[in-house]
Amino acid sequence: MRAQDITAAESKVAATKVKPKLPKRLAALCALLAIASISGIVAKQGVLFCILTLLMVVAVLGRQRTAMYMLQGYTLIQLLLVSMLPVILYDPGNLVVGNPSTFQIGELQGKIPDYIIFALLIILSMLQVWIAFTAKVKAYFNTKINMNIMS
Repeated sequence: MRAQDITAAESKVAATKVKPKLPKRLAALCALLAIASISGIVAKQGVLFCILTLLMVVAVLGRQRTAMYMLQGYTLIQLLLVSMLPVILYDPGNLVVGNPSTFQIGELQGKIPDYIIFALLIILSMLQVWIAFTAKVKAYFNTKINMNIMS
């Protein structure tokens, strides 16, 4: 009788087990990646890469274990590339040192030094790495699903 009570209690616990909710920071990161990918597709800049990023976002929302690995790898590669961006873009023959970059959004026109732009990109990449490797995000993904991203 005692063994039956224990198995009944275990089955109730298993039935009431709640699957983890999508963390807010992961939802914000997915929204940022989706917006960036859609804008890349509209601007026809790296369309294949944008489509792959959108597939990764769909897999993240589907709680695929592969998506977790893809997201972590994606953010690490992005941090590496953004960190090397000042070195890659520095070409003494083509670069006028000291002049700020200009941008225009509608009627607003501004000038920002390159080092501030690089610093902001590196900080955003570091935030993405932090989000991708937190315990809440890892707990969200279902580890029982196989490595097929489309299953």
